[in-house]
Amino acid sequence: MSAVDCEYLYPGHAAAHIIVDSGRAAFVDVGTNSSVPYLLAGLAQLGIAREAVDYLLLTHVHLDHAGGAGRLMQELPNARALLHPRGAPHMIDPAKLMAGSRAVYGERLDELYGTLVPIPAERVRAVVYGERLDELYGTLVPIPAERVRAVEDGERVRLGERTLELIHVPGHALHHYAVVDEAHRSIFSGDTFGISYRALDTERGAFITPTTPPSQFDPDQHIASIDRMLCYRPESMYLMHFSRVTGVARLGELLKMQVRELARIAQAHAHDADPAAGIRAEMRSLWLDLVHRHGSPLSDAEIEAVLENDLTLNTQGLMVWLERLGRRPQHA
Repeated sequence: MSAVDCEYLYPGHAAAHIIVDSGRAAFVDVGTNSSVPYLLAGLAQLGIAREAVDYLLLTHVHLDHAGGAGRLMQELPNARALLHPRGAPHMIDPAKLMAGSRAVYGERLDELYGTLVPIPAERVRAVVYGERLDELYGTLVPIPAERVRAVEDGERVRLGERTLELIHVPGHALHHYAVVDEAHRSIFSGDTFGISYRALDTERGAFITPTTPPSQFDPDQHIASIDRMLCYRPESMYLMHFSRVTGVARLGELLKMQVRELARIAQAHAHDADPAAGIRAEMRSLWLDLVHRHGSPLSDAEIEAVLENDLTLNTQGLMVWLERLGRRPQHA
């Protein structure tokens, strides 16, 4: 397994992973259009031909994970994109995905992700930034329908001599799956097992937080999905943000505690005059306290700089969740 920094936003923020077995390869998540040169360079460094890539395992279609899939598929003639059944149509026709992302990220969409390239349907298989949106993401390239495949819960795929199990893990997004490599006691968790930035590591190990962006966060589903992954007793989790973590049982408990606490915080501020401000402020206090208790030497300002983007996206996602619950006035 090899991690490739997608160079999204800044180094150390987003990692794609390349699994290699018996000369065959698969990418797990791929970043944005701007990430494609780094992914191809990573493949070349491993001595793997582009023709040897069998799969793009796209855990979900959020643009920092799948925004570059269509463009990358143009360079990988034998690859199929494997997606959750709810996500596969969005890679074939990304217009709705772009529209939804633009509602969150505004004009920064193209900057962040670029143009999505469509994946042919036979090669696909089903299993929030303001004015810089266009700059960061660009235009999504659709994937031809014949190259997209939808995968069912628990479906197994072969990569060389290795078997990978794809399990549906909603909570962060309804269309999310994780990749279980049981023989190697590893899981590639996308965003369902949270985010863990290396800047917050201490001698106690990694620190982890949940990511709750718009528009499908569900705390009960999220906790159930974390528990499902923990049942495999993995030694390692591979996260998009950012790569490998160990001490998985400890991190899982920390993650579930925070999911519950963020749901409580959101409900506590549901009827504030400015609920978003209240949610963000209390989430900030929670994270600063947890990071300091984890033994980080960073100042409050340095910690907030690492987590600032996630504070914003999590607040937005919690606000959407409250609206679904009917606990926040629509005009608030």
